Amino acid sequence: MPETPKPGEAWQARAETRLIGSRQNAVDGAAARAGALGYEVVVLSEAVVGEARQAGVRLVRLVQSEAASRDRSGRLRHRPLCVLAAGETTVTVKGTGRGGRNQELALAAATELEKSGRPCALLSAGTDGIDGPTDAAGAMADTSTLARAAARGLADPEAYLDNNDAYAFFEALSDLVVVGPTDTNVGDIQILLTA
Repeated sequence: MPETPKPGEAWQARAETRLIGSRQNAVDGAAARAGALGYEVVVLSEAVVGEARQAGVRLVRLVQSEAASRDRSGRLRHRPLCVLAAGETTVTVKGTGRGGRNQELALAAATELEKSGRPCALLSAGTDGIDGPTDAAGAMADTSTLARAAARGLADPEAYLDNNDAYAFFEALSDLVVVGPTDTNVGDIQILLTA
């Protein structure tokens, strides 16, 4: 096309648009797979939005609260828990590092995961395979992330967050999720697993 289409052009009468995937499709697929693997699945109904750092902390706290509630009821002891969420967060860039919203969410969550005292893992990734100006779709963090970082001599994770450099942090730990462009985009997905 030589220029931007204008409303009412004749060719538009023959154009057809179909929605073939959605965030809900991605979450439903992940839920089905987690259930088949033996997890008790909880899907968060609200989209994950807002500042990535705050969203990461909120997600971990919510999962820990849900797990504690299930502990009290005795349900969690029979099956591990998988909590699924989706949406897209934002990052206020103040530093000069590399990363994206999913990597920053995972790094902020790592601090909360370490404090929780319960085995837990989180993955946050873009369904398009791209997170910020990097080759990663996102990152993984668990209750051992900060201890592994300290053992490798990495600086305080807050310093990486302040410099918006979650990519370097997770690259040093081999915890980046790199899948390449998927040629689709239905948002980001977060998967949290706990015993």
